[in-house]
Amino acid sequence: MPDVWQWDPTLFRGSAAYYERGRLPYATGFAEALAGSLGLDGGGRLLDVGCGPGIVLLPLARYFEEAVGVDPDEDMLTEAERRATRSGVTNARWVAARAEDLPAGLGTFRAVVFAQSFHWTDRDRVAATVRGMLEPGGAFVHISDLKDPPSDPTPPPSPAPPYDRIGDLVRHFLGPVRRAGQGRLVHGTPGGEELVIARAGFEGYARQVVPAGDVVTRTVDDLVAWTFSNSFSAPHLFGDRLREFERDLRALLEREAPDGRFAERLPATEIRTWRKPRV
Repeated sequence: MPDVWQWDPTLFRGSAAYYERGRLPYATGFAEALAGSLGLDGGGRLLDVGCGPGIVLLPLARYFEEAVGVDPDEDMLTEAERRATRSGVTNARWVAARAEDLPAGLGTFRAVVFAQSFHWTDRDRVAATVRGMLEPGGAFVHISDLKDPPSDPTPPPSPAPPYDRIGDLVRHFLGPVRRAGQGRLVHGTPGGEELVIARAGFEGYARQVVPAGDVVTRTVDDLVAWTFSNSFSAPHLFGDRLREFERDLRALLEREAPDGRFAERLPATEIRTWRKPRV
């Protein structure tokens, strides 16, 4: 495999069905916080790039006239549409496309959101394209879990999920270098979004942290779903050893917590925004 990773359509193949159950939610109130900071009034349009099953788009949709979700994974879009119907969101539509396919005739937007998806794209190209799709003063928004939160001295009521040991088991089956679709991420995913976005001509950087912190119970099924929701352990990567891997994963989790219950603190949500100049 070459050192430079190239996207392919199997990146999240088979993960959509596990995403909602497996992933921890963003902080309650993140949509309200973003709406307040951007002065959203129910007008304009939202674009969510790499929208997955609509985890971010659906709570934000009510602050816009229309919300458009773009993702290359058809299964993710099917799940997003199902969740929209269940939630009563009627102003969302879904487009099968990569970020690199933009502008794709989608028009102009008040805000473009990347929720832990920008690192999968050709970032300089995509940032420049997004700038052209935003109305003057429009916002480029990056949403993620807060990295390296302060430690909490309060002991949890159950063991924490053994993410390190899950990672060891994944590497035992798939090899030591992180898998991503048909390739391997020899050097991991890139950082430094601030430099890339500034280079594209955005300005007015602002940062919000929306607190969370509640402790939630996670079951064995939740953590199996978390594992299969990730690109580095998507179900298809295991091939004909998928059942063997899941059996070993469940055995590991049951050894760590015989009652099948783990405790995990919900992470805060970090929202970073940049503006397209008005002139």
